[in-house]
Amino acid sequence: MEAVARFLKEHGITEVESTMPDMTGNARGKFYPTNKFLAEKGGRIPEQLLVQTVNGEWAENHDDIVDPTDKDMVLVPDPDSLRLVPWADEPTAQVINDCFTFDGQPHPLSSRNVLRRVLKLYEDKGLRPVIAPEVEFYLIEKNLDPDYEIRPATGRSGRQETARQSYSIDAVNEFNPIIDTLYNYCDAQGLDVDTLIHESGAAQMEINFLHGDALKLADQVFVFKRTLRETALKHNIYATFMAKPMEAEPGSSMHIHQSLIDVKTGKNVFANEDGSYSDMFYHYMGGLQTFTPNAISFYAPNVNSYRRFAPDIAAPVNMKWGVDNRTTGLRAPEAVPAATRIENRFPGADCNPYLAIAASLACGYLGLINKIDPTKPTEGPAVKDGDSVELARSLEEGLRLLEECPELREIMGSRFIDAYIGVKRAEFETFHQVISSWEREFLLLNV
Repeated sequence: MEAVARFLKEHGITEVESTMPDMTGNARGKFYPTNKFLAEKGGRIPEQLLVQTVNGEWAENHDDIVDPTDKDMVLVPDPDSLRLVPWADEPTAQVINDCFTFDGQPHPLSSRNVLRRVLKLYEDKGLRPVIAPEVEFYLIEKNLDPDYEIRPATGRSGRQETARQSYSIDAVNEFNPIIDTLYNYCDAQGLDVDTLIHESGAAQMEINFLHGDALKLADQVFVFKRTLRETALKHNIYATFMAKPMEAEPGSSMHIHQSLIDVKTGKNVFANEDGSYSDMFYHYMGGLQTFTPNAISFYAPNVNSYRRFAPDIAAPVNMKWGVDNRTTGLRAPEAVPAATRIENRFPGADCNPYLAIAASLACGYLGLINKIDPTKPTEGPAVKDGDSVELARSLEEGLRLLEECPELREIMGSRFIDAYIGVKRAEFETFHQVISSWEREFLLLNV
């Protein structure tokens, strides 16, 4: 706690937001006066927060996963995650905690610990994953009534976008005051954001992060989501990472670029000396192709997520790979040997970054240890008219595929897999109870 105390003193902090990511990837925790936070050295919090659904309920297997007496777990602040809270009214810091059981073991249901568990497998083989996420989002009008459809936010011109504005500089400038605030907040928190572009949706943007350590990048995406929402509220609009918020607009993704570094040599093991792809590259790619169908519920964790996956839209619906081919689900960008990497294009912006990164690395690891060969790279469009979607089309189907995969269960932890399936199945069943306007319109008097 010495490093934590020093940071708080240097910045004159009077309040601390002590946080942890829940199953959904949202921040849970407590607000502390600084002196109280230092005295408690992290404190405690109910472990059941790790198995709460997005709508605030519990899985049917809740009592089988966590203690029915609602026991606490121990929180230990990670000093590397300390940041200022630039939107707060008084000097405030935020910290992300690691979750432990009372016997000192990493809590198996913590998504941060699940990622650590996967990273340890690579560490034991002398490898270090390098990650670079790309996160898409929409700026939208405030939606105070969920029965109303979502509408894009209005920029400086006073007009809403209607045409596709991919990579448009002027379209980004429409929201320049919001973007300025966002970059100021990111700078104050030390977030390694790189470029920002306008995507093809109306008021849809994408922020790219500089490549780096997998856990630290997951932390940064976790913090960035909070930061963007606060930025939008400051400008009287909303920001959403919902995978498919508007019927006529593209979905939002979180593409994950990934490579592996040999710890001893510092070299990228995906490339040979002559720049060609290595056997490890191909085996890693083979693992992604083989196990992504089973891992899809980590990339598409909500009932809305699967609206991204449909024919003839800008989202991956196939298990093919290609060199610099954005029509494939797995892409190998053209790059020099040191930057040779694989882009996983399946995750949605609504994913828990810790779990999506952990799942992607787990699939690649299974390819490495089992020496799985991929298909030949796809040249030309990966999807043709009439092709079917090669992925689960619902959360329920995705969870069944995860349940049937002992390999991912072993890597990510059996208790965690049971908890994740239980939480997400409860969300699906709650959603399944809702009667949609489509059903009322087309079935009420026609069946």
